[in-house]
Amino acid sequence: MKKLKVQKISLFSGIMLALNSLIGSGWLFGAGTAARVAGPAAIISWVLGAVIIISIALTYVELGAMFPESGGMSRYAQYSHGQLLGFIAAWANWISLITLVPMEAVASVQYMSSWPWSWANWAHHFMKNGNITGAGMWVVILFMLVFTLINFWSVKLMTRFTNLISVFKIVLPSLTILMLVVAGFHPANFGHSVGTFMPYGSRSIFEAAAVSGIIMSYDAFQTIINMGGEMVNPHKNIVRGVLISMIITAVIYIMLQVAFIGAIDPAMLAKGGWHGINFTSPFADIAILLGMNWLAILLYMDAFVSPFGTGVAFVATASRALAAMTHTKHLPQWLGRLARRYMIPRFAMVADFVLAVILVNTFRNWSLLATVITGSTLIAYLTGPVTVMALRKMRPDLKRPFAPKYMSWLAPVAFVLASLAIYWTMWPTTIQVILVITLGLPIYLYYEFRYHHTAWGIQLKSSAWLLCYLIFISIMSYAGSEGFGGQDWVKYPWDFVVIIVVSLLFYWWGTHSHLPEVDHVAEEVNQRVKL
Repeated sequence: MKKLKVQKISLFSGIMLALNSLIGSGWLFGAGTAARVAGPAAIISWVLGAVIIISIALTYVELGAMFPESGGMSRYAQYSHGQLLGFIAAWANWISLITLVPMEAVASVQYMSSWPWSWANWAHHFMKNGNITGAGMWVVILFMLVFTLINFWSVKLMTRFTNLISVFKIVLPSLTILMLVVAGFHPANFGHSVGTFMPYGSRSIFEAAAVSGIIMSYDAFQTIINMGGEMVNPHKNIVRGVLISMIITAVIYIMLQVAFIGAIDPAMLAKGGWHGINFTSPFADIAILLGMNWLAILLYMDAFVSPFGTGVAFVATASRALAAMTHTKHLPQWLGRLARRYMIPRFAMVADFVLAVILVNTFRNWSLLATVITGSTLIAYLTGPVTVMALRKMRPDLKRPFAPKYMSWLAPVAFVLASLAIYWTMWPTTIQVILVITLGLPIYLYYEFRYHHTAWGIQLKSSAWLLCYLIFISIMSYAGSEGFGGQDWVKYPWDFVVIIVVSLLFYWWGTHSHLPEVDHVAEEVNQRVKL
């Protein structure tokens, strides 16, 4: 019998896939929204977003290199803290991934509806009052179907598609930066003092990071980690792929913000300040004002291409995350079945598509979908810093291709930064996301009581820290400062102080409440690692 050759993803294809995920719909609107909220200080917001996500990513890079497997981010918490915590983390992560697919499809249709050409009038009725109409919904579903089909037949087809799209998605932002700087750059827009650089105070920097899609724009680093089992030399390329793709993305986003701020007409600023800057299509509108219609056309094209490419990449990531969740046997096993020829989780892709259709019919605009993504992603990410240090305590002898000494201080810093970023998503987003995450618990309890009967004392002991943390952050979000949607009982910046101190206590609790022994599945996966 002829042995089928499994196609592997190269480092270059992995980086292109990550960039395809990272540079999605966020870059076209993020700079404009952030500048309106924080003025020139929005540059710091992008730097802050990069620092937060890279610090979190490094904890997952160590875990991904230790356990190179498809959908790995859905399993790590289980390896150190058991099935209940693992399920909560995996469910939260999967919710964010599956929501990204309809969000990018909605973005494509939303941008199509604003095309300025006369031949595109037929697309103008796809949106009404910021929401997708019935006609637009059919186009959204068609796009999601295409996203799925590109992934459905093979990894090779998906990586060829993403390589091509990713090159375009890197070149066009770079060209936009260059042309805006050359055609109309006003250094005076950046201010001449701290007060003019930061016209709305320091709090606006954190607000911009939350409400402008900045943190969400960076959080797709997990694409490489979740496909680690399909990469060439995963013990080396997971580390390289995440760091290279994150650095490239951070440079592009920060320079886009600089170019946007410098390109604004000073006369426009004199009229209404930064709060008065409100472009429908920020970069395209500026290009038209500067007389660069050819660049505007490219930008309108990219407003379709970027979300489209990101949607394709996240179908791959979400399906592998769902398939990986079946290994704990708290979901139907057929969801994790792989197609024999291409070794891809087709059943998971179909299930994701059906659920994405339900989601987009429930949340009919980009911002609502983005709200669900940001909060659920950050809650899932809380387990990374805790798990990486718990595993170091439990099994220092496991193979670690990437084991930096600075992880002992980076992990608690990453946990605190993730906590602050959850708080920045603002009330009532925090409680809404937590309620969405708890919807998975009845499914877990059904399979647990019917088939597994695991000792509940052990599960609750190792998971209690996260359950209590979710209660704390909900209360803190409600009681916190007015700028972040709270009742202003704890004023800024004392709200930050409370979150930092209490988060460190939860981090300590989490790292000391691990299981007595590492999950045996983790040892089996780790044995395949080559140092």
